[in-house]
Amino acid sequence: MIKRLIIVLVLMLAVHTVNAQGCSVCTKTAAGLGSNGAKGLNAGIIYLAGLPLVLMGTIGFVWYRRNRKS
Repeated sequence: MIKRLIIVLVLMLAVHTVNAQGCSVCTKTAAGLGSNGAKGLNAGIIYLAGLPLVLMGTIGFVWYRRNRKS
C-alpha cells in the first residue's frame, strides 16, 4: 500500500514540474504580444477554465444536496 502511495506521489510531482514550465512560456509570449495580446491570452485562459469549473461546481452541489443531513 505504501509503495503504491509513493509511486502516485512521485508521478504527481513529475506531472506538476512539466506543467509549471508552461507558465513561463505563456508569460514570455504575452510579453512579446503587447497589451492587447496579453488581454486576449488572459481571456482565453478564463474561457478554457470555465467549463471544468462549472462541471466541478455542479457535481459538488449535487453531491452536497444528496448527502446533507435532514
